Amino acid sequence: MSQKITPLVIGIAGGSGSGKTTAADIILEKVGKDRIAYLQHDSYYRELTGLPLAQRAEINFDHPDSLESALMIEHINQLKQWKPVNVPIYDFHTHSRTGKTFQVVPRRVILVEGILIFAEPELRSLFDVKIFVDTDSDIRFIRRLKRDLEERGRTTEMVVKQYLATVRPMHLEFVEPSKRYADVIIPEGGLNEVAMDMIIARIESLLAEEKIAE
Repeated sequence: MSQKITPLVIGIAGGSGSGKTTAADIILEKVGKDRIAYLQHDSYYRELTGLPLAQRAEINFDHPDSLESALMIEHINQLKQWKPVNVPIYDFHTHSRTGKTFQVVPRRVILVEGILIFAEPELRSLFDVKIFVDTDSDIRFIRRLKRDLEERGRTTEMVVKQYLATVRPMHLEFVEPSKRYADVIIPEGGLNEVAMDMIIARIESLLAEEKIAE
C-alpha cells in the first residue's frame, strides 16, 4: 500500500446543548460524509453495568473521569494510521454500554465532537483545528431539556436535578475554561452561517493543500 497523508483532525467542543452536533452535521454535509470519519465523545462513557441502575444515575457524567478518553485517543491514532476502529454503542436510558460496537473507517478528515475534548491535554493535542461552540446558558439548558425528554427517557425533574448538581458546575470547572484552547469560537454554533461558511472554506483549503502535497 502506498504511503498516505495523515488525516486532518478537527475537534468541536462546547457546553451541553450548545449546538456542537448541528455544527458537526453541517461540516459532514458540506465537506462530504465520504471524506469524514466522525467520532462523538458520548460514545466513550465508561462501562457501568456492574452498578445498580439507581447508582448509575447518580454518576457525575459531566466530569472527565466518566469518559474513557484513553480509548478515544487510541481510536483517533488508529484512524490517523488509516486503520478502522470499532466504537462502543452507549445506551443513555440505562447509563451503560450495550456490548455492541459500530465501525468507523478512516477518511481524509477525522471529526471529533464532545463537551470535554479540549479539557483533556492528551486528547486536545491530537486536533489540527479546534472549534468551540459558544452559546448562552439558558439556550443550552432549554435544548438539553428538550433532547433528554424526547430522546433519553428522562423526566423534567431528572434533567433539572442533573443540571444543577453536575452539568452547570462541571461546565464552569472544565468546559468553559477549555474555550481558551480553541482556534475558532463560534457563537450559536451551526446557526451561525457566516462562521460555518468560513470554517468549511478553511477545511476545504487545508484538504486542497494536502492533496497538492500528495
